[in-house]
Amino acid sequence: MPDDTMFQAVQHEAAAQGGRSEPLPPSIASYVWRHSGKHQVGLSALSAMVFLLSVWPLEIQRRIVNDAISSGSLSAIVGLSVVYLGIAILEGALKFILNLYRGWVSETAVRHLRMTILRLCGHASQSSVSHEQGGVAIALVLSEADPVGSFVGISLSEPLLQSGILVSVLGYMAYLRPEFALASTLLFLPQMIFVPLIQRAINHRAATRIRTLRRITSGMASVGASGSVSRADRAQSARVDAVFTLNMSIYTLKFGMNFLMNLMNHLGVAAVLGIGGWYVVQGIIDAGAVVAFVSGLAKIVDPWGDLINWYREATVSGVKYRLFETAVRQIAVGADLTGWSFQQERHPSSEKASPNLPNNDG
Repeated sequence: MPDDTMFQAVQHEAAAQGGRSEPLPPSIASYVWRHSGKHQVGLSALSAMVFLLSVWPLEIQRRIVNDAISSGSLSAIVGLSVVYLGIAILEGALKFILNLYRGWVSETAVRHLRMTILRLCGHASQSSVSHEQGGVAIALVLSEADPVGSFVGISLSEPLLQSGILVSVLGYMAYLRPEFALASTLLFLPQMIFVPLIQRAINHRAATRIRTLRRITSGMASVGASGSVSRADRAQSARVDAVFTLNMSIYTLKFGMNFLMNLMNHLGVAAVLGIGGWYVVQGIIDAGAVVAFVSGLAKIVDPWGDLINWYREATVSGVKYRLFETAVRQIAVGADLTGWSFQQERHPSSEKASPNLPNNDG
């Protein structure tokens, strides 16, 4: 692939410079850890607190339906309702703090990526940066830093939170009726097959879209540099049409995948209601257990969907980061700034002139 060849050529050229460090780490995983490692630990702790609270509302619902209502005790009903409300408020407050913390970490990463490009171009001489590289730098600062940096805040806490909720709820369902938990798990197996296949197709189109948008930006930056304006206009129009086609293809795949996932989820609810209703008629289980199963299935569907969204964003962000890092590396090599290193960012007011790049680890 052209990007692989360019990536290897840049690496080889940087190695010829004496093995100096590069502006950004080579992978998004290493960037996440080096940029926000200690914050990922804090986000993970908050995520664990949230998912540990996720099972208790299900048990309280079951006890209200079975124990409190059957006994006719108003005090028991009120007591359980107050406990339920307290847990809901605590869980909501923890989620609010978690989301706010995630947003801060993400925006810090976006700021760092943008400052990396701006300072790299600021230290480079004007003659060393081509029109194409200047256009790519504009695209990196204006649009490409946002999706990559935004993923940093959810990179570890999101899968930990959603998988923790899944395991907790499935474990609770298995405690009540193991066959229901097994049936709920089997419903997700088809999604484990078609989701990666569809997402791989989306990733390929997303990478092509980024390259095409960069060509559009580079073409805008180099207006007047080439002789034929009409030829440049035709090329730009073709690129805009290509982006439109790619976007519509991504929409088709994305919403088609959502349709299949929703269909599987509704099949699960129908199965639980049908089998659970039959068990209640036969006296095998009580109505409270069916209520808990339906609520539990709803609690499984949401985190499963969030996990799929995280997987989708993780794979796309990995592709985008690699393109981002390759472009930064190419600009650094072209401007003879390959010695810039990934260092801790200092506050602008106390920052001294230095070839080192910032790192918002604090």
